[in-house]
Amino acid sequence: MTMLFQIQSYLKFLWHSKNEHAVHSPFVFSLLTKCFYDKNTKPEYAVLRAYRNSLLANNNTIEVTDFGAGSKVFKSNTRVISKIAKTAGISSKRAELLFRITNYFQPSIILEIGTSLGLSTSALSLASGSVIRKATIITLEGCTETARIAQLEFQKFNCNNVESIVTTFNSYLEKRNSSPDTTEHFKLNTEHFSLIYFDGNHSKRATLDYFELLLPTITNETVWIFDDIHWSTDMEKAWEIIKIHPKVTVTIDTFQWGLVFFRHEQPKEHFVIRV
Repeated sequence: MTMLFQIQSYLKFLWHSKNEHAVHSPFVFSLLTKCFYDKNTKPEYAVLRAYRNSLLANNNTIEVTDFGAGSKVFKSNTRVISKIAKTAGISSKRAELLFRITNYFQPSIILEIGTSLGLSTSALSLASGSVIRKATIITLEGCTETARIAQLEFQKFNCNNVESIVTTFNSYLEKRNSSPDTTEHFKLNTEHFSLIYFDGNHSKRATLDYFELLLPTITNETVWIFDDIHWSTDMEKAWEIIKIHPKVTVTIDTFQWGLVFFRHEQPKEHFVIRV
């Protein structure tokens, strides 16, 4: 049933999707032509490949604690690191796109919800570390063992602008919203994340909870990226609710990701884009 749903969802996406030639928004057109469809090879891509290959060569097993919606691939929580990297991590193509998006917008503070083995974190780090002032990246992971492996890789590949925090997502976000102590990490209602990458609990309720908890951090330039928006019927429902939220102006559906913008000067528009 799951496979059938995703096939149907993808066919529907292909039917509605466009490329830059059908886009009349200057903001989105520029994003597509200068970022999404940039075919130039970047030197950082080699580092991303090396990071991935390091994990693919790691045949040790770890005990994964899954706080999210579960895995469609693994039947046991005892998992081989190389197999996690191969089947559950961001693909090479997506890692390069995430690098380009981050480099394009040059965010100053990034939040990642769901570190896993750090494949996407490395793309965020390399892109934001290539500008004059490195961005601060806070990445959250609920599984101690998975976070430990990612932290070792961050050290190996000099991702030194990454702060890795082992915590459940809800407890971190709720604590940041309510705690009077602003010296530890960031207080969500006073700090503004320039870019947030949501790759954690792929359930409707959790996705919408994170959305509401993080709304106080938005600015006009904020970029949010939701992973796996067509992962399930529930995730598609969550995406539809996000699209119509009054504070959201522009959204872009790439099938794998949903990009959300809060730019006041933009008319409310939704784009379905082939990448």
